[in-house]
Amino acid sequence: MRCLFALALLAAPALAAAAEVTAVVGKDGVEFKSGSTVVAKYVTDPKYSKPFLYPVLAPDGTPVTRGWPVEKGLPGEATTDHVHHKSVWFCHGDVIPEGVELKTKTADKHGKGVDFWSETKDKDGKPRHGQMTVKSVGEPKTVPGGVSVETQNEWFTADGDKVLDETRVVTFTETPEGRLFVFDITLKATACPITFGDTKEGSFGIRVHDELRPAAKDGATVTTAEGKALAAPQKDNLSIWGEPSPWIDYSGKVGGKPVGVAVFDGPSNPRAYWHVRAYGLNGANPFGRDGSGFPSQKGKTDLVKIEKGGELKLRYGVYAHTGDAKTGKVAEAFEAFKK
Repeated sequence: MRCLFALALLAAPALAAAAEVTAVVGKDGVEFKSGSTVVAKYVTDPKYSKPFLYPVLAPDGTPVTRGWPVEKGLPGEATTDHVHHKSVWFCHGDVIPEGVELKTKTADKHGKGVDFWSETKDKDGKPRHGQMTVKSVGEPKTVPGGVSVETQNEWFTADGDKVLDETRVVTFTETPEGRLFVFDITLKATACPITFGDTKEGSFGIRVHDELRPAAKDGATVTTAEGKALAAPQKDNLSIWGEPSPWIDYSGKVGGKPVGVAVFDGPSNPRAYWHVRAYGLNGANPFGRDGSGFPSQKGKTDLVKIEKGGELKLRYGVYAHTGDAKTGKVAEAFEAFKK
């Protein structure tokens, strides 16, 4: 993967909008390409606890998400915290399979179900977390302005019991300013009723490149859809932590190049409250309530549930762009995402 990453940095197309976008399915993931350049890879290798998107390159070839722990020792990277923060991912930290006995308990003392967020293990190496396995990957399909790939996924407890089925469609489109990856997620409670527990640890998350950390002196400016901008340096938690917004963008410089990356919350989703940290996490969490600590959710206990046989549809977007939130046309990209 390191060689693939290096080639992508060197071969970024000058006119991204003019290049054909395609997807190539391999044994360990799906490569999304602009022309001949791999601009992102959706990793499906079962050696990982969940699928994720890495690398993610802006139109000028600059990486906007952290490489560690998938790749180590990359230029501009300094952190080795939170091993479960692998670039771009979706899951939740407390998925409660109603009526299912959990022999292996979550390591979170407040958790009541299965932790798909962290990757905690016992001293003997036994996982205390769930496993999300990609069972099949469909053939790429051409869609207006881009390409999409559908996967069928299964969510298992630490003991190996299936609790959820999932259909996930990842769609890639681009403009001269940015590359948009849309995740259409359908969670199906085929095994039992599901309750999404009250925790801050969720759900659609990205870990930005270390040079975009708002905690750094020259790090990113964090901008909300409402126009609130938090300039670096910032401290955890950000003042917008646990608040709602249609999107949040991190923009700064990586390798001296102005770039950014935004997360979009689908308008038909249960409203997301943002798990945003100055060390570089940007997560849209539709499930956290009073127990999450989110200020906006104080006193609220209405958990999201799926009845057995039912399903929950979610939609999120990741937009990797050049420039800042304005010149990268983040607001315009969100409007296109909503349609």
